[in-house]
Amino acid sequence: MSYARTSEDVRPRDGHGVRNQLRINERTAYGQGCEIVATYEDNGRSASRAGVARPGFDRLIVDLSRGFTDRGQLIEGVVCTADDRLYRRADDLARFFAALTGRPGRIYVDPLGIKDPYSQEGLLQAVRSLEAAVTETRTRSRRLTDWHWARAVEGVPHSGPRPFGWQEDRITLHPDEAQFVERAILDRIGGKAARAIARDWCDLGVTGTRGGRPNAQTVTQIMTAPRVCGYRANRGELLLVPETRQPVLGQWEPIVPPDQWHAVCATFSPGSLYHHRGSGAPRRTGNERTAPRHLATGFLRCGAERRDGGACRGALCAQKGRSKQSPYVYTCRSCGRCSISGPLADQALERLLFSDAQSGMRLSGAERQSWQSGEMGIEEKQRIIASAFVCCVVRPGVKGTHSWDHSRVEPVWRCLDQAAPAGASV
Repeated sequence: MSYARTSEDVRPRDGHGVRNQLRINERTAYGQGCEIVATYEDNGRSASRAGVARPGFDRLIVDLSRGFTDRGQLIEGVVCTADDRLYRRADDLARFFAALTGRPGRIYVDPLGIKDPYSQEGLLQAVRSLEAAVTETRTRSRRLTDWHWARAVEGVPHSGPRPFGWQEDRITLHPDEAQFVERAILDRIGGKAARAIARDWCDLGVTGTRGGRPNAQTVTQIMTAPRVCGYRANRGELLLVPETRQPVLGQWEPIVPPDQWHAVCATFSPGSLYHHRGSGAPRRTGNERTAPRHLATGFLRCGAERRDGGACRGALCAQKGRSKQSPYVYTCRSCGRCSISGPLADQALERLLFSDAQSGMRLSGAERQSWQSGEMGIEEKQRIIASAFVCCVVRPGVKGTHSWDHSRVEPVWRCLDQAAPAGASV
């Protein structure tokens, strides 16, 4: 098995980084007399941040645990350019080593040679690599944070995507977009709904800087961003000059004066306001994320087959359904070819969790009673599910089938002994 990963791709997602790593893996494998039977890659995926999905790595763990690829080829080891391509977090290291050593005789190969994952020295070397990766990540993160702050206090524009309303230099106003923003702010101060403003923009053919259609959320972000009046923010907070306690002014041309920005912000509830663009931008009030509403949210992965023969492994997200039996459904955001009834998926998760013979774990009597009586909250239920499953792969349904098939939801247990099918050989 050959694995490659890049944290970021300076060329727009063209995959040159992972391609280079895969070529190095081929050379390394050939030099050690090995043959690559499957490749796995994660392009532009961080391994150091919690919650970042790595479909290629997850698929590698599943195949490594069961001992063979989707095409039935036996797996006898893994080749990678460096340890930190595979793991930068302790939980990923544990998952990888548990899957790799689940069957005797397997090897781990990198450009420096063959490593023995079964020996104490091999495990210690992996831990040392993890410690070095964690230290490097923290140092790099601190330097990057300091760099952004230093640029911010000097009023330098954000280095991300071009903000709506400005040209590519991020300083000069875009003649058409700036007029849309100014008009929207005035309309909002006059009482117009953000949704109506977004609808007007769509009717006029206005698109975002990345080509997307405006909606109420993006329009709100644009109107309430401090940059529209020339103020500079950093990590969701207005920057102030220490001596005067006045906002730091950016180097760009403002669209409206500060009093109009304050006026438009006052028309929104505090939780709706964004200090800078982007769905991950902190809100002004520091509100926490909304609690999940559905049990299987975050645990389902798409099992639809890609064109190259591998599985999609994209995340399935909840959305509104069209029937009383399925008021909500989980649908793959990546390929859109796999969908499952929300109540069916939630029931399947509960069945798997309470099936002691399969899960290999035991819920306490109090936990079981609290769960089944409805006293346990959904966040606590998800914590228990996360301790049992890495994820659950959902196979596409069959058209015309109206009965619920719980077997479509296939678990990937954290107890990897349960993940390997009975009778599998190396």
